[in-house]
Order: sequence, then C-alpha cells, then structure tokens
Amino acid sequence: MGPVVVEWGALAYWLDMFHRQFPFGGSSLSVHSLRRSFPAVLFLSAVFAAFGQPPAQTSPGPGLGGFVPPPPHVNAPLGDIPRMPGDGAGAYAKHAYRDLFAEQGHTPAETQAKIEKAFQQLFHGDDALSERVYFEAGSNENGPLAFVTDWANNDARTEGMSYGMMIAVQMDKKHEFDALWNWSNTYMKITDPNNPDYGFFAWSMNTDGTPRSAGPAPDGEEYYAMALLFAAHRWGNGQGIYNYQEQADRILHEMVHHTSPPLTGPFKVHPDDPPMNANARTFTSPNNTERAQSQADLAIELKGEGKTPAAGGRFGGGGGFGGGGFGGAGGARPAPRPTTGGPMMEPDYYMARFTAGVGPSSTDASYHLPAFYELFARWGPAEDRDFWAKAADVSRDMFPKVVGANTGLSPDRNNFDETEILGRDGQPTSFGYDSWRTVSNWSVDYSWWHKAPQERVLSDRIQKFLIGQSISTFPDRYTLAGKPLSVRHSTGMLAATTAGGLAATPGPNEKAFVEELWRTPIPNGDQRYFDGMLYLMSMLHCSGNFRIWVPK
Repeated sequence: MGPVVVEWGALAYWLDMFHRQFPFGGSSLSVHSLRRSFPAVLFLSAVFAAFGQPPAQTSPGPGLGGFVPPPPHVNAPLGDIPRMPGDGAGAYAKHAYRDLFAEQGHTPAETQAKIEKAFQQLFHGDDALSERVYFEAGSNENGPLAFVTDWANNDARTEGMSYGMMIAVQMDKKHEFDALWNWSNTYMKITDPNNPDYGFFAWSMNTDGTPRSAGPAPDGEEYYAMALLFAAHRWGNGQGIYNYQEQADRILHEMVHHTSPPLTGPFKVHPDDPPMNANARTFTSPNNTERAQSQADLAIELKGEGKTPAAGGRFGGGGGFGGGGFGGAGGARPAPRPTTGGPMMEPDYYMARFTAGVGPSSTDASYHLPAFYELFARWGPAEDRDFWAKAADVSRDMFPKVVGANTGLSPDRNNFDETEILGRDGQPTSFGYDSWRTVSNWSVDYSWWHKAPQERVLSDRIQKFLIGQSISTFPDRYTLAGKPLSVRHSTGMLAATTAGGLAATPGPNEKAFVEELWRTPIPNGDQRYFDGMLYLMSMLHCSGNFRIWVPK
C-alpha cells in the first residue's frame, strides 16, 4: 500500500460507510474510539487514502461491494442560542475554587502530596516500563526536548502533549512545559506548504519524531492554546517559540480562519519527510505491547457484548487491509482526491469539527470546552473574541441536547445541528473513550463561570447512573441508553466523572466519587497514558489547583 494520511473530518463519512458494510463485532465504531489503537489508525488511513475527501452532497452511488451509503446529513440552521454575557458567578469572578477533597476532610497538605506523587511517577518515575509517560529527548537550538507517549500505542499525540503542558503550567513546572512545546514545534508542527493543514500540528507521531499522521485533531490545538495563554500570564513571554502569547494567538487565528487551495496527497508533515509506511503487519512497537493490547481491548469489548472474539485478531493477514483485499496487493486503489484545507471551528455553527477542513463533517462533545472559549474571548485575537464567546454558549446549549436522557452519557460525535448521528443499527453513536472527558468539560465550565444551570443537572444525571452501575466496576463504554459495551473499568473515566462534582449537587453521589478517586492508585502499566493524564488533571480540578492564570 502506498503512503496514506489520516484526515479525521473526511473519514467521518467513510467510516460510517465502511462500518455499515464491514461491522466490527456489532459495536458502534467511531473515529475516536479507533484512535486509541494504532492498527485502527492504519485501517482509517487506508480508507482515506483510497477515497480522499467524502463526495459532495449529491445522490450517492454504489460503494464497497455494491453498498449504497446514505446521503450526507444536511444540518438545519443553528437557530437561536441563549447568550450568557458577562463574567458569571464562578471562580473567574470570585477568585475562589472549591476543594472537593477538603470538603471530605482531607487536608490540603495530604492532597498536595498526592498530586505531586502522581506527577513524579507519571513524568519522572523510576520504572520507565510501567510508570512514566514523559520522556526527555535531548535538545536542539531551542533547548530541551521531551514527549508524552501513549505507551500502549508507542506514539506521541497532540492530545497528550498539550495535556502534559497544561499539567506543567498548573504545577509550575516550566522545564517540562518548554521541553514539550519544543518537541511539538520541532516534530509535530506541519511545515510542508503542500499539506492543506499547514501550520497545524500532526496529531500522532512516532516517538522518534517521524510521522504517523499528516493531519491534526482539534483537541490538541485547544489545549495547546489554553496552556500557552496560562504560561504567558504565569511566567511571562520569552523569545521565538517561547513567546507564549504570540504562539497562542497564531493557533487561535488558524483554528477560526485557516484555508488552503485544493491540494492532492499523499501529504507530509515536513517537506523532506520520506513517505510514511502504513503497513500494519510490519509495524512493531519497542515496548512489544501495542498489537497485543489492541487485540486485548477488542476482545474485552466483544466479551462485554456477549460475543466471542475471532481467532487471530482483526488486523492479521488475509484479505483485509494490507492483504489481498481492500487496498492490499490484490486491491485496486483509486486515485487520490484533492483536499482543501479549512478551519478547525465550523464557522456557521461555532463548533469544533473532527479536524480542520471543509465539507461534510460532524462534532465531538468532548472537544467542546466552553470554559476555555470564555478565556479565548478575553485574551485571544481581538477580531475573534465575539466568535469564541458565542462558541461557549453554543456548547452549553448543545450538551443537554445530545447526552442520554437517563444516563448523562455523551456520544462520540453528533451533528452540528445538535441532532444524533445514527449507526448502522439505527442507534445513536455510543459513549466511547473520548466521551469520558465531556462531563469534566461542562463541569469545569460550571465551576469557572456558573452561567449554565443545566450543567448541574447533567452532572447529577451521569453520577447517579454510574453509581447505579457500581462505582468501582462500571464499564468504560456504553450506549447512550446505558447498555454496557465493555467490561473494563477505567481510571480515566472515573477521574473525569469525579470532576463532575464541581457541578453536581453536593450530596452522597458527589461524595462517593470523590472518595473513590482518592482511594484509586496512580495509573500504571500499558494504559497509564490516557488514564494517567485524566487522573492527574482531575486531581488538580477536584482540589482547586487547576486554575485560571490571569494576566499580571
């Protein structure tokens, strides 16, 4: 197979098409649940490499095997969005943050020791094989370099890099912050002018700095921009890439205004990059866990659905990707289609797209960060401040319309007009791995701004539902109606739901989550990346130590 590139916005359409024709164990796939596994990245890359951007909104013709995909969803106009001007009545206005642990009788000193221990283990732990996600990587003319890795998949992601920077600025760890930002600029920033996403950051890279993807994902840019603004206010601006305010302004401008002429792939991150090798069967991970972990995760999910995993895993040889079937030695490859670059924020709907681009796409509730958007509306480029203020209100309007009516669980994705995306079984897109974050997003918004009372209702709803599922064992994937889709219990989901206590009604459910998180060990092992990042950020949130750093 020739070089490929993951373009997540365009893949939203082709993923639906391919999933309907080739189901994966009956589960509801999404771009983001697959992003947790590198062989799945190759699967999605192959789909995009073969088809390019999704077709225009015309009557679709036959697809794979004669399958006829449905017409792309036509979004209704956004409609009237209740506006919530002013500074609200939360932490931004009052300069005070709740400490959920102190409310349970834990002293600030105990909490601080617990947070520092987690940071030291995840960033500087003695056991690199089972504890750390942060690794130093030498230096260049801009100073030290470091990356945060998803250990199970052995890559570095803008999501994790920006999370690491946010943790560092909140904990006053400037060395780690600058090293992560330097690595991001050196390796992840797209500098090939023939790439339609020029100027953004490639979402997934090998830990040696070579690319796995040539396209971005908005959750990384959102956290990069917010962390950089906080750094500018806490530490002051330096020169070049360490002029934090200037760097944040550039990212925020591109998120809203980016464009490019039509360009034809395959695309690269840097002009001198060799073609990417996307053969899943020849990929090896230095930690020797990635393929086994991916297959184990799939087996767990299938077991949770009462099904028996197929022998040999999903991505082995045979007629699948890279074999004699689709895209392999015996499969025909259509010519690449031109791709036009575009913004990360959908301009008519004030929402984050799956990725930068134009044309058919959808949004992901876990990308919606109204607490950050309020600050972008105060500190970002002046010409876009009204845009970000409205984006915050749009997110607040969207959350209650897309979550499960009885569960508070959010979908992996939904349409821009705040309607459901239905899977091949006629059911809404499920609650997946990235969805864990959504409850934290609206709850931090409630804590910082206190503008949207419905956010308390939603936190109460999801905490009540998960208490009913058993707080120490609830699964990490569900349908929105509450049917389990896995049997694995994940610390990251527990941690993000505990941060829901910042909005939830004080009472037994909120307290139960706080105590459960307090008792939960620091994540280690293969899954310590996503679990660990959400654990540490949630510890900061719940203790009142994840703060708004205002200009001096």
